[in-house]
Amino acid sequence: MQQSAVPELAHAHPRPIHWLATATAVAGVVALSSVLQPGSATAAQPSTGTGAKSAPPAAAPPTTAGVAFPLACGRVKPVVAKKASGDLDGDGSPETVAVVHCDSAMGTPPDGVYVLTHAAGTGKPRVVATLVAPKDRLNVTDFTVRAGAVTATLLGYSSSDVPSCCPDLKTATKWQWKGNAFVRSTPDQAHSV
Repeated sequence: MQQSAVPELAHAHPRPIHWLATATAVAGVVALSSVLQPGSATAAQPSTGTGAKSAPPAAAPPTTAGVAFPLACGRVKPVVAKKASGDLDGDGSPETVAVVHCDSAMGTPPDGVYVLTHAAGTGKPRVVATLVAPKDRLNVTDFTVRAGAVTATLLGYSSSDVPSCCPDLKTATKWQWKGNAFVRSTPDQAHSV
């Protein structure tokens, strides 16, 4: 075997310090890339006098802050567990749907599902529809607002003898605006869980 004229290269046998240096360098690159972000994209504005009109800005969906939900919580406060927005009635302005329950230290309090819109004149958010009332003893999962519809899975109880910890019914539910009200449909029949 012929011996190499070049001495053995140090990097051919990595040592723990080499791995540490490589990991430190990669971590530095990741940290630096999270700090240095590109600016937001902007479209070129047409020059004045071209006659081009821009679309009006999209209305912001109503917020849940400061809304008095029709929920009796006693000494505890209501908690907005989930919320989503979308144009539910086709008027071009988004509504917000909120899943709300009382803030309870124990157990699983029932949810209420409310539709919010901006009040005419003041623009303040207000509740315009109740899709699920807390008195129905239901909990909401798989909640979405998409394509003008609200969908959710409702967990409930077949009788008052079923403990609150363990709902035994599961119902897929959908609400859509029809005419002047939200219409509820259940694509799947309720079944035991």
